[in-house]
Amino acid sequence: MIQKIITICNAKGGVGKTTSTASIGACMALMGKKVLLIDLDGQANLTLYYIPNDSEIEVSIFDSLISGEPLPIINVKENLDIVPSSLEMASAEIALTNLLAREQILSRLLDDVKQDYDYILIDCPPSLGIVTTNAFLAADEILVPMTPELLPLKGMRMLDSFITSLQKVKPSIHLSGVFTTRFNHRKLNKAVENVVRNRYQDITLQSRIRENIALAESAGSGNSIFEYDPNSNGAKDYQALTEEIMNR
Repeated sequence: MIQKIITICNAKGGVGKTTSTASIGACMALMGKKVLLIDLDGQANLTLYYIPNDSEIEVSIFDSLISGEPLPIINVKENLDIVPSSLEMASAEIALTNLLAREQILSRLLDDVKQDYDYILIDCPPSLGIVTTNAFLAADEILVPMTPELLPLKGMRMLDSFITSLQKVKPSIHLSGVFTTRFNHRKLNKAVENVVRNRYQDITLQSRIRENIALAESAGSGNSIFEYDPNSNGAKDYQALTEEIMNR
């Protein structure tokens, strides 16, 4: 098994982070890879993507991070498992404050299960606190989805500084990929994308995710974009992106 842990993060919300985690994971699973999704966001959108009835969830990632419970892994599709989140994760930053070695709790939890998977994908909250630090320190790769707009571009500087600060703990940590979501052919989109490609030349992925209503519609349906509308631009774009990530 490849056993690669990929954290998908952006400090700004609304950039397609959860949709990307769900879609890349689903595509990998359809390719026959064993995949685990980790939902660290208190909004639990990744969880709701595959488990629309969240009342079925009795234990979440919160219980594992705070109380040391084993990761509550739930199978949602063939080759695809998820560790669900819950509304309690909204208080995780405070709850983690007094715990020993709190920045690497997730790493230790994953040590017990990572041998069972080809890929583990971690969906982060839109913030750069202790929870996201856990996701970064657990990762082999860090991927950043961003919409081609000015505010997400400015947020990349903050993310760069955050990663630099974590290199004191884990020298190998680095930003390994940036890709564009919700792309259309407006002049601003093209201009910002060009700035990103110039600034992150070596790590900007060639695949881009076009604006596509089917991606929004599939969320919460219990199905990935590949089941909901396999002929959509969303499905085609995420397949191309996933293949690029796996072949790097």
